[in-house]
Amino acid sequence: MRALLMALGTGLMVLAAGIGLSLAQPKAEDDSLKPVNDFFAITDESERSVALFTEAGKVIQHPRCLNCHPAGDRPSQGEDGHPHLPLVLRGAGGFGVVGMQCQTCHQRANVELAGVPGHPLWHLAPIEMAWQGKSLTEICVQIKDPERNGGMSLDDLIHHMSEDSLVGWGWNPGDGRTPAPGSQQQFGALIKAWVETGAVCPD
Repeated sequence: MRALLMALGTGLMVLAAGIGLSLAQPKAEDDSLKPVNDFFAITDESERSVALFTEAGKVIQHPRCLNCHPAGDRPSQGEDGHPHLPLVLRGAGGFGVVGMQCQTCHQRANVELAGVPGHPLWHLAPIEMAWQGKSLTEICVQIKDPERNGGMSLDDLIHHMSEDSLVGWGWNPGDGRTPAPGSQQQFGALIKAWVETGAVCPD
C-alpha cells in the first residue's frame, strides 16, 4: 500500500510538472471576445459571417481547445501544447487505454493542489475532430462536415459550443492555465451568428 501511494504521489508530481503548474495565473495576450453587435456594421452578410468565425477562432485555436483536439493519439498540455506527461494514449472513445484511462488522474473537478484539471467526462475529442496543425479555414470546413465533426448539424454545433460543460471547462481551467478568451456564452453567440449568416469560412 505504501509503495502504491508513493507511486501515485510521484505520478501526480510528474503530471503537475508536465502541465507547467504555477501559482500565478498566466495572462492571455487577448482575453476578450468582441460581442456579436460589433459586427453589425459589416453590411455584406458573407463578410460578416467570416468576421464572426474569425473572432470565434480566438477560442477554437486557443490551447484550452487545441490540447484536447490533437492530431494524433496523444493529448497535449500547457500553453505551448507539449506532449502530455505522463505518456497517455487515446484509447477507446478517447478515454485512454486500459490501466491508464483519463479518469485515473482527471477527477470530476479540477484538483488545484496537484494542478490536475478535471471534469466528469474528461476525454479527447474524436480523431476526426483533430484541429492541431490546421489553419482556421481548414478547421472551419471540418466543423461543418458531419463526417468530421461528430455527426453534428449546424444547430447541434451551436448547442455544443454554447452549452456543453466540457467545452465550458475552457473558461474554468484552474490555476496555472490561461482561460479561453471571453466566455462560453459570448463564444456560443458568435457561433450562432456565424451560422445564421451562412456559416461562411475564411479564405
